[in-house]
Amino acid sequence: MATHRPAPFTDDEGRPGPVTADDVRSAVRLAVGALREADAAADWDAGAGSLEWTCWETVEHLADDLFAYAAQLGPERPPLDAEVPFLWEPRRPGGPANVTYADRRAGAAGLLQVLEACGAMLAAMVRVTPPGVRAHHVFGASDAEGFAAMGVVETLVHTHDVAQGLGLPWDPPAGLCRRVLARLFPGVPAGTPAWPTLLWATGRGDLPGRVRPTSWRWYGAPGER
Repeated sequence: MATHRPAPFTDDEGRPGPVTADDVRSAVRLAVGALREADAAADWDAGAGSLEWTCWETVEHLADDLFAYAAQLGPERPPLDAEVPFLWEPRRPGGPANVTYADRRAGAAGLLQVLEACGAMLAAMVRVTPPGVRAHHVFGASDAEGFAAMGVVETLVHTHDVAQGLGLPWDPPAGLCRRVLARLFPGVPAGTPAWPTLLWATGRGDLPGRVRPTSWRWYGAPGER
């Protein structure tokens, strides 16, 4: 029996719109631009928001997420029951398990180049993957639009984490937030501001009259909206 879920988070005209490769590029471009504003003496080993990772580790993790989503869409027949078997390993106990790491000798500028490159890989794969293709994700096999939305959410919320650690402002566009909410978070409240709602849905912020989630997930499979 199908599980009933509330109506998706839509714009004022009821049309959330698809999440596209251009949205991935835009999110990553905005994130890199915001993080480039960090002072030259900024401590990238400071904690990233409420995470147990440093700001540097969090950007590496974000880049690796984007790389991994691109990789899932890459094979001619993407796996539906497991991830493409790259070797994910942490650099320290409790650190993120990644395939991709940035060379510390390249500094923050090099770290952000790694982020840009991985974002471009995901955008390219989203652009060329036929809409009927499905690939594995732990929350359910998804299509290219779903992986684009996942990449945008990862970018928006992890940039929030890093911006907190570095003392930087970060306020992404409401329309971008609305589209990923509609695609991945069908049960969020309607009529609330988009960016605070995305932070609430990912356990990072509060909404009036709502209990902050202590655990959360998205719904990436097509048709779950």
